[in-house]
Amino acid sequence: MKKKVIVIIIALVVILTTSYLLYVLNIIPHQKYTNEDFNIPTYISKVDKDNDGIDDQTDILNNVKNYLKTKPKYKSKYYGTGYPDDEYGVCTDVIAFGLKDAGYDLMELVFEDIKNNRDLYNIPIIDKNIDFRRVNNLNIYLKRHAISLTTNIKEISEFQGGDIIVFKKHIGIISDNRNYKGIPFLLHLASPNQLFYEEDILEYRDDIVGHYRMS
Repeated sequence: MKKKVIVIIIALVVILTTSYLLYVLNIIPHQKYTNEDFNIPTYISKVDKDNDGIDDQTDILNNVKNYLKTKPKYKSKYYGTGYPDDEYGVCTDVIAFGLKDAGYDLMELVFEDIKNNRDLYNIPIIDKNIDFRRVNNLNIYLKRHAISLTTNIKEISEFQGGDIIVFKKHIGIISDNRNYKGIPFLLHLASPNQLFYEEDILEYRDDIVGHYRMS
């Protein structure tokens, strides 16, 4: 009888631990909430860079979602076109395509900024086709040309869909979906083994170095 109880306890521990890990890894879907659920006003930019009738914040968010719907496969490659022109991509391409269709050509913008401020970027050889696809370069550029916001994810009202989040070695876009605590999901491309492009991972990371908004 005693052995049976021990076996049951061990089984329950294994089930609970496995369930927790599957949840943390986003294999088990997380309940999604919106700004309205937390009485958070949705931010609308006053700028419409490409004059398409959609404000920048909404435009960037929509473009990122459309890009990720193509289900890009993670692979680090060099492109003579700068922007990937096949089914592959890396984390920075999510940002680049999201901004490009909103009127911000990061390839050109980052190239010009690096060319005029080489000491800030510390780049021995400038390569227009790849420099805008590097996390560190984007962080420097955004810090100089975008609106800098809090990196404290507990300040949930300060995070809006379409914001850019920079980690030490990664980058992504804030989703318009949130978890039960109000912490937003992240839209990103992280690895070849990634199952979903929208994940509830922010509270499990301690390496956020930047939070930006284009306008």
